[in-house]
Amino acid sequence: MTPDELNAARDRVIPDVVAGGLRVLFCGINPGLLSAATGHHFARPGNRFWPVLHLSGFTPRRLDPAEQEELLTYRLGITNVVARATARADELTTEEFREGGRILTAKVELLRPQWLAVVGVTAYRTAFGERKARIGPQERTIGSTRVWALPNPSGLNAHWTAESMAQEYARLRAAADASELRELPEP
Repeated sequence: MTPDELNAARDRVIPDVVAGGLRVLFCGINPGLLSAATGHHFARPGNRFWPVLHLSGFTPRRLDPAEQEELLTYRLGITNVVARATARADELTTEEFREGGRILTAKVELLRPQWLAVVGVTAYRTAFGERKARIGPQERTIGSTRVWALPNPSGLNAHWTAESMAQEYARLRAAADASELRELPEP
């Protein structure tokens, strides 16, 4: 992809991968330019979302970004806090994050996933006004949907390795599995 093709993707919006009845709705910060150019979430080669999703046990194999629709077969989905594509997340304004939090809340109220997993605790803090939020399950709920803040899978997030990230994502998977078991009817 040429620099001109990437730059032409600035401010584009890519469709969510969503459906009703999701176990987990993963929520990125916003699409990067490569994601906007290809129409695939987490498309940048250095982004660790797809490998971590597999390492944590959410998917039986590592999916490629072009296979994102397959997530729905595992009752997983993807959206973003802010819809417009930028080269870097620091190009977004605080107001865009807050508005994104309002839009995301409405989306979650409509779709009613078991869990909303925001991949980026700083984005979660800004979008929802939760300045002291930490990685892990949050006290906040959106209707019956529980919220979990996960580490940002960007290759720029050097504080987390793919392995340590996968451990945190696996904690969410275990919680989602437990939630699902509690919802099964008695035999």
